[in-house]
Amino acid sequence: MRLYINVDHIATVRQARGTDEPDPVRAAVLAELGGADGITVHLREDRRHIQDRDVELLLATARTPVNLEFAVTEEMLDLATSWLPYQATLVPEKRQEITTEGGLEVSNRSAVRLEAALSRLEAAGVRTSLFIDPDVETVRRCADLPATAVEFHTGEYSNAQDADERRRQVERLRAATGLARELGLAVHAGHGLTYENVAPVAAIEGCEELNIGHSVVSRAVLVGLERAVREMKGIMRRARGA
Repeated sequence: MRLYINVDHIATVRQARGTDEPDPVRAAVLAELGGADGITVHLREDRRHIQDRDVELLLATARTPVNLEFAVTEEMLDLATSWLPYQATLVPEKRQEITTEGGLEVSNRSAVRLEAALSRLEAAGVRTSLFIDPDVETVRRCADLPATAVEFHTGEYSNAQDADERRRQVERLRAATGLARELGLAVHAGHGLTYENVAPVAAIEGCEELNIGHSVVSRAVLVGLERAVREMKGIMRRARGA
């Protein structure tokens, strides 16, 4: 299983003071040294944290694959097909939200727009992923689109208030993962995962990649980024019995 580290929150701290530190690109280097298999950044339309220059520098310096998250807009598609990250993950986006609140709507109404975006990225040689809720009907709709992977939004699992609800959400993720794999989609997962709750998700067979940001960055404030990444990777390996 791969661990991609999201460095958006490093940029959030920088933007709070309008200075040039901490640098998310330098943080990405430390994450790689700690064992990260890739780096994730979300370039939002309002540029509240990651900036265009961050993406450009990251793509020029990262030694691991870069996963660029963005909303389906012409501006973002133009940038992505110019920059050519290893992977593009299409996500929903609302200006007023603190963080992404759920998965993409994949319906008859949105399918044409998503298919056009995915086809454009695929033609440019960019691996594609759709950030969706772990819903079997949504997975079926995604299988009809030219996406390489789906990333399951784990927010409902992460926010579960009791053990029964957490188990229910894990089973939901497991069922969606099994179906996605049967339909030829690679499976990723992320959102709200922490050192305390990641193991059941990491143990799901067929899920090949986790995207984690806030919890690792929070831990890094106390112990340093390399150690924080190593600790998360260790939990993931133990969850798979490695």
